[in-house]
Amino acid sequence: MLTFVFALSFSVNAQIESPQASTSQTINQTVGLTSVELSYSRPSMKGRAIFGGLVPYDKVWRTGANANTKITFDKDVTIGGKEVKAGTYAIFTKPNAQVWEVYFYSDSSNWGTPGEWDATKVVATVKANVVPMPMNVETFTITFDDVTNDSVNLGINWENVYVAIPLSFMTDSQVTKSIESVMNGPSSGDYYTAAVYYLNADKDIKKAKTWIDKAIEMRDKPAFWYYRQQSLIYAKAGDKKGAIKAAKESLKLAKEAGNDDYVALNTESISVWEGKKEINK
Repeated sequence: MLTFVFALSFSVNAQIESPQASTSQTINQTVGLTSVELSYSRPSMKGRAIFGGLVPYDKVWRTGANANTKITFDKDVTIGGKEVKAGTYAIFTKPNAQVWEVYFYSDSSNWGTPGEWDATKVVATVKANVVPMPMNVETFTITFDDVTNDSVNLGINWENVYVAIPLSFMTDSQVTKSIESVMNGPSSGDYYTAAVYYLNADKDIKKAKTWIDKAIEMRDKPAFWYYRQQSLIYAKAGDKKGAIKAAKESLKLAKEAGNDDYVALNTESISVWEGKKEINK
């Protein structure tokens, strides 16, 4: 009797755990100032023909397995030439041998594709060319590829197919707005950040010069990295004499701080700007 009770208790309470057929993955990527999160399930080929077989051509596909593949943006972005508000969207696709249609769908609560497709919920559509792969990718994979400050390609890889979906970000307008919002009462660090951004983003170099000069003027203590950026900004503005002077100050401060990396950077720049060494290609 006790044995029966124990067996009955075990059968009621015990739960067998086993791996999912299509494992799940969540990945995060920062693009400029925007955080992007992607969650999806990853089926495998298992000897099956995928596109044109398991996944029919010219039919809307869930783009993975199980629940919707979801992408979340914490700031507004641009997809297919349309502004897409911050939020979470399902990604559906319509594969074809040459071109895929990709849909960003505002209702991400479906399991698979929606029971009734609602075109008003499609916030953006992209047509993406199929790139044949030289080998098979066994497990369905989505990646963030070719990341810049302003863009990223959402890469879909499975079987021998790669599809890149371009996403654009409003980084420049966000940074510019941020710069403008603090310029009424900016600190030394604000001027420094604004100047370095303008240098790297190929914006108004004269403004960058003004801001880096102000940043250095406002600091309580000289900083070798401030003078380093000043030298690069002056060089880009065509003021080689000013660039050399700033680099020499950065070099001196870097030696005092024991920072070998900046010592080497400044030494090389001074040599190039003084015409003693060619720029490394």
